[in-house]
Amino acid sequence: MGHRVVALGMNGQAVLPGGQVLSYALSRGGAPQTHVLASEFEAKTLRAEAVARAAAELKSQGFAPDVICVHSGWGESLFLKDVWPQAAMLSFLEYFYRYRGADVNFDPEFQDDSLDAAARVRVKNANLMLALDAMDCGLSPTRWQRDGFPEWSHPRIEVIHDGVDTALARPNPQAVLESEGDGQAYRAGDEIITFVSRNLEPYRGFHVFMRSLPRILERRPKARVLILGGEEKGYGPLRADGKSWRQSLLEEVGPQLDPARVKFLGQVPYAVYLGILQVSAVHVYFTYPFVLSWSMLEAMSSGCLVVGSRTPPVEEVIRHGDNGLLVDFFDVNALADTVAQALARPGEFADVRTRARQTIVDRYDLHNICLPRHIGLIERLAKGQTL
Repeated sequence: MGHRVVALGMNGQAVLPGGQVLSYALSRGGAPQTHVLASEFEAKTLRAEAVARAAAELKSQGFAPDVICVHSGWGESLFLKDVWPQAAMLSFLEYFYRYRGADVNFDPEFQDDSLDAAARVRVKNANLMLALDAMDCGLSPTRWQRDGFPEWSHPRIEVIHDGVDTALARPNPQAVLESEGDGQAYRAGDEIITFVSRNLEPYRGFHVFMRSLPRILERRPKARVLILGGEEKGYGPLRADGKSWRQSLLEEVGPQLDPARVKFLGQVPYAVYLGILQVSAVHVYFTYPFVLSWSMLEAMSSGCLVVGSRTPPVEEVIRHGDNGLLVDFFDVNALADTVAQALARPGEFADVRTRARQTIVDRYDLHNICLPRHIGLIERLAKGQTL
């Protein structure tokens, strides 16, 4: 269409078909004498400075963008309007931190009510407040994420999800997954329970899920479990004892589990992950009040029966009994009973699975819903229009 697209990132090895990818480097690392509560803002300021200098070099070469698209969470957006004041800046607003009412101290098992903890959370928003001031328009994937930002900013924030490719994430009644090593086969229609998280951690309810498994597997002797996720640091903190959450939870409930029925697959290629969703009889998705995972939407698009946590990000998408099932985040027995009942009466939930996919097709389809809205927003900003 004749547009020129230039991307800036710390890793200049990315590929942008039809576009140009440039990298920037930090002038230095954080100073050891910086106050601990200011260290994160210092890191983001250093990144903002590096991006601005790279942008200024582009400007000196004659590049003058109509629209700047930038993720505001890491500092890059802070000085770009000072380089190109005429450009409209669209800031991706992923998450605004709160000490109460969201992820922090949501879980009684991991409480920290100290003043230091509250201060650390509050100062995390310093960069975001400046980003809100600098932007022309904001973008959040869900209403819940948008609503976490200060109310005065809401009129300038558009809610558009990244989108799900429903042609890839789709049901396949003939799906078969061959397990490497033990020769097991997992077929659509089998009693397969799936759980997916980038990293296995309490933020995504891994501890609740693991504690539910002994009761589930006792009630459903033919059920098998596929668990996807790494063991590195996720959204929440690492354990103080150095163990991964998988190790810790296996020490707690592992003696009650048959390892032949519970498979940890780590992080797998995307095509394998989609195949796992296609053989799922029940997909468990739990999360703190935090950013909603793509995996839940892709599971719904794949026709999974999702048993989700009754937390606001999930409730924005799933209506209990209509396009999924919801249980209290902390109720281990309710989760176990709900999964067991769903496995026992799969025919009763066929329509729920159908409506789950239809929800994604109607509201989150990449090519027909989300991408056209993204492009439309950028085109409006390029013409000088605002929300």
